[in-house]
Amino acid sequence: MSQHRSLKTAGSVGTKRSVLKRGERIKLMKARGQWKEGRLPTGLPKTKSD
Repeated sequence: MSQHRSLKTAGSVGTKRSVLKRGERIKLMKARGQWKEGRLPTGLPKTKSD
């Protein structure tokens, strides 16, 4: 089954995501010094990428 032409994008390579994945959030928190080892990866605070 093909995708409707209105749903296809011309190329989303240049778009910046506003939402980080869990691994990216943990990596960012480690870089900022906000991550404590042994902490559970659930219930993370919201973070903004720079």
